[in-house]
Parts: sequence; C-alpha cells; structure tokens
Amino acid sequence: MSGVRGTGEPRCQAALAVLASLCRARPPPLGLDVETCRSFELEPPERSPSAADSGTSVSLFAVVVIVCGVALVAVFLFLFWKLCWMPWRNKEASSPSSANPSPEALQSPSSRGNMADKLKDPHTLGFLEAAVKISHTSPDIPAEVQMSVKEHIKRHTRLQRQTTEPASSTRHTSFKRHLPRQMHVSSMDYGNELPPAAEQPTSIGRIKPELYKQKSVDGDDAKSEAKSCGKINFSLRYDYENETLIVRILKAFDLPAKDFCGSSDPYVKIYLLPDRKCKLQTRVHRKTLNPTFDENFHFPVPYEELADRKLHLSVFDFDRFSRHDMIGEVILDNLFEASDLSRETSIWKDIQYATSESVDLGEIMFSLCYLPTAGRLTLTVIKCRNLKAMDITGYSDPYVKVSLLCDGRRLKKKKTTIKKNTLNPVYNEAIIFDIPPENMDQVSLLISVMDYDRVGHNEIIGVCRVGISAEGLGRDHWNEMLAYPRKPIAHWHSLVEVKKSFKEGNPRL
Repeated sequence: MSGVRGTGEPRCQAALAVLASLCRARPPPLGLDVETCRSFELEPPERSPSAADSGTSVSLFAVVVIVCGVALVAVFLFLFWKLCWMPWRNKEASSPSSANPSPEALQSPSSRGNMADKLKDPHTLGFLEAAVKISHTSPDIPAEVQMSVKEHIKRHTRLQRQTTEPASSTRHTSFKRHLPRQMHVSSMDYGNELPPAAEQPTSIGRIKPELYKQKSVDGDDAKSEAKSCGKINFSLRYDYENETLIVRILKAFDLPAKDFCGSSDPYVKIYLLPDRKCKLQTRVHRKTLNPTFDENFHFPVPYEELADRKLHLSVFDFDRFSRHDMIGEVILDNLFEASDLSRETSIWKDIQYATSESVDLGEIMFSLCYLPTAGRLTLTVIKCRNLKAMDITGYSDPYVKVSLLCDGRRLKKKKTTIKKNTLNPVYNEAIIFDIPPENMDQVSLLISVMDYDRVGHNEIIGVCRVGISAEGLGRDHWNEMLAYPRKPIAHWHSLVEVKKSFKEGNPRL
C-alpha cells in the first residue's frame, strides 16, 4: 500500500492542479459545477510532507551553524586574552622591578648604561614619572632613577616655558645680535645642567662670598688713604679791589722721603686752571719732610670766573743733577668750598700720589635718562668747557663721540656735530641707545671729546666713562640714573687721558 500510495500521490496532485486551473478559467468548462469549484478553491491545499521536512532541516542546520560560529568567536577571544593580553600586562607591571637592579648591578658601568637607555625610552619614562607622582619614597624605585626623572621633567618644563616666552622688542634685536655669546646663556638649554641652586641641599652656616661684595664709598676712601703722601696747609682770600685771588702756601706735613739720606728737598708749584701759562712756585726747602713755606701768590682773575677755576698744587722734590721727582698733587675743584673768600680761610688737604703732573683737558656736561619700559637710554651732550687747545691757533674743533661698550667690545658709536674754533662748545644734542633692562649691568658708555682735523687723523682731547664698572663719578652717575628712571640726571665730568685700559677695551678707539 505504501508503494501504491507513494506512486499515486504525484498523480493526485497533478489532477488537483489541472482541476484548479479549470476552475479558475472564466467561464468554467461544461460539466463543472460552479459551487463545486468554489468549495474546492476554499479548501486549503495540502502540503507535501517532504517539503515540510526539508524546510525544517534547513532551519535547524542554520541554527547549528550560527551557534558554532558564536562558540568559535568566543573561544578565539578567550585564547587571545589568555595568550596575548595577560602576558603583555604582566610584562608592563614587572617593568619597574626590572628597572630596579641589585646593588651589585648599580655599581657596574654596563647596568648604568642600560638604565640610561631605559630612561630615554618615552614609555618607560612615562611609567616612572607616574610612579614617582604616586609615591616619592617608594622602595621599588631607586633614588638615582627618581633624580633622573625629576631632572628630565624640569628640563622639559623649562623648554616649554622658553617656547612660550613672549618675543622681545624688535628695537633690541640689533643690540642682542652684537652681544657676546656668553651673554645669551639664559636662552640656551644644556642637557647636563644642574638643578636650580634653590633646590640643592645646602649646609647650615655656609659662607657665601657674593653677599659680602659691595661697592661703597668706604672702599674708595681706603684707596685714597693708601695713596696719600702727606698733607699740605694753604689759605685762600679774594681781593675785591684789585680783583686778585691770593693763595698762601703755609706748610706741608709728613712728606715721603725721596733722597737716599731719608729726607726730601720739597717745593710747590701753583696753577689756577685752566690757565697753565701762569705758573708760580715756592722756594726749595732743604732736607726736610715737614717744610714751612709761608709764601703768598697772586692770581689776577675776575670774581665771576672763580666758579669755573680750579686750584692745582704740585709738590716736587728738588734734585740738582737729575729730573725733579714728583711727590704728589692737590686739586681743589671748588674754590668756595670753605668760604666765600671774603676773608682768609685755612684749608688742609691730603697730597695724592702722582708720578707726573696731571694735565687739565677740560670738562664735559651731559645727562643720562633711562626708560625701563621702552629699554631706551638717552645721553644728552649739553656742553664742554676749558677744553685743551689742539690747533696752532689756540683753539680746537671739538665734537663728542659716544661708544656703547659691552665686555670690552664696542657695539655701537654715535657722534655729535662739530663746533669750529672754540674751547667751550655748546651742543644740546641727544644720543639714544636701545638697551634691554636685563643688560644694563653689562654695558657702559665711553664718552670721547675729539678734535676734528681736515687733514690727518682726528685727535682725542680726553675721555670719560660711565657705567656699573666705571670708577668714581662715572659709577655714581650711572647708579643715580638707574635709581631715578625716566628722569634726566646731569653732571660735569672731568676729561682724562686715554689710558691703557681704554685702549684694550676698545682697540679701534
């Protein structure tokens, strides 16, 4: 039966299909009842059991494949986590212990080289930096590694600070281009530089010599006392009727011995500067170190000119068969220092050591003004007086040259106009230099009064210097300018001859 049924089912299905097609035809063929066709169409067609079984098997196979795929993916992820992720994490966690060698390894140079290579690795350095941030006293990190990491962090921070530093003014670019290289150490990064001094451990009670370095007037006084060559006593009085200055040389005390017998033969020369043509002289006193002169000397000069005159006393030791030796000199810049000269006033002065008579070259008056915000130094040349005559006519053609010096090098120079045939020129000309505030302690100004010659080289009448490294009034004028910014400070400066130090500092001067 099963065999007959198996062969009959296809035929039945074919017959049903033909009958369905006939029922769908319009109009239906003869012999087919309409109601029969309608009832046939309403009945659901029977599915073949083989088709249902095949659909079920396909769906089951798909489910099995999906489940197997998910299982394989899960197994792959688990193996990857076990074989790759866990060993790499354990290796990274064990890197601090590997970076911490034994004391014996720390003493060997090869292990120190390996440690330096590991510190250069950014990954290792980042991990050590994090470890140091977590605990600065961790026993797993050696002290040398912690110090190396700290130095690298400070160096990196300093580089970032320098890259974000604001650009300086373009007016100072030319000045910085001429500066020596040693002045730019603040803008350079050295790989082996030490930590800042404030963070270095210092011992209590350590003496810092730089705290005891000071430039005071006491030092200058001690220097002048060391060069003192005795004292001289003289008096001044002005005769209003005859318009004459009366200088009375009284006596000298504690003069140095210039002869082999332990004594001297002193006498005094008197000048009323700037006039050197009128030279007066005392008598020579034999073999004494405490001579008493008591001699009067008359200088015809109007009372109005006394403020511009100077009294110059030169003490000499007389020698019959050779050149006279100079003991020292005294220069009284202000004749009204003790009184108004209406009555005779006695004055004691220290005799300053000198090997030759100082020549009065004249004076120059200029003002200094510094603007820290703009980094601008203004030197205004006002006038000169009593300059030395350099021409045959008894006059000069002076002009002023100002040089900006830094560590003995001339960075810039500027000049004033030339004044013809005069010994008392008036300029009132401003000379401007652009100097950053941080370099003010490293520069100085050399003011040279020159005599212009149409034929040949220009001659130097005299020079003066102002700056933190200058001496006397030059340093005081500079410090006063820095103490009162934006305010012009004017002073008279005496011109001196070009010394060897000036020539070495400025060979092209």
